[in-house]
Amino acid sequence: MIRSLLAPFLLAAAVATPVAAQDRVVVVGGGLAEIVYALGQEDRLVGRDTTASFPPAVNDLPDVGYMRALSPEGLLRLDPDLIIASEGSGPPETIAIMQNAKIPFVQVTEETSVASVMERVSTIAQTLDAADAGRALVARLQAQFDDLSQVTAQVSAPRRVMFILSAQDGRINTAGAGTGAEAMIELAGAVNAFDDIEGYRLLTDEAIAAAAPDVILMMDRDGAHALSDDGIRAHPALGLTPAAQSGRIVRMDGIFLLGFGPRTAEAARALHDAVYPTTPPRQEG
Repeated sequence: MIRSLLAPFLLAAAVATPVAAQDRVVVVGGGLAEIVYALGQEDRLVGRDTTASFPPAVNDLPDVGYMRALSPEGLLRLDPDLIIASEGSGPPETIAIMQNAKIPFVQVTEETSVASVMERVSTIAQTLDAADAGRALVARLQAQFDDLSQVTAQVSAPRRVMFILSAQDGRINTAGAGTGAEAMIELAGAVNAFDDIEGYRLLTDEAIAAAAPDVILMMDRDGAHALSDDGIRAHPALGLTPAAQSGRIVRMDGIFLLGFGPRTAEAARALHDAVYPTTPPRQEG
């Protein structure tokens, strides 16, 4: 059950400190960019990092590079008066240069939980001096999470979901405990098939077979790290899992699934519906 988190974050918004100048804002982090748009503050944005891809309009902004490999030049050329970034952004040398240049560099939690989503909204809203919009967004998100909780409470036999981060050269990298993927799986009313390991880890074929996931979850993407349905069925270990044999293979957009922004409850509900479909998956053979 997702307990109510509205009141604590209304209080948090009341005590945070807005940044004085904020007409030229760079946002670093896909979920954070979505929050800025959801607050109606997108007109202040002059740049974003590579992970920001939703809503589509954000792609029209200049790209300052990947959030963990930011260059001072890429940021300074946009003449920002505020940078809002996920905690994991960097490198530290770039952050130090921004601070030495007297450019406020506000770091926002990158924890993956319902509470953290609310904290991100409140922090960004107060930083942008948009507390009223922040309170309204927190209330709307809380209602969505409450609705999700009612849906997932009906699950009597949680399915075991295996998240595949990448499958380059047939080597399967999965999500263990403490990952954003696990948090989303649990929000959707399922359980992580690899909750006995920490973080993201490459798996042996034996570990995959022993876990016997009911559902395989992947990001919807192309390239060397992707794996087609046929590739899953042909894999010596994945092909033997109940997920592959029943056809329960789910793909979702990466930023939608793991952005932990204002669409988190929506993404968790979409994942729930995919893990527990009303129409059984097609059987092979």
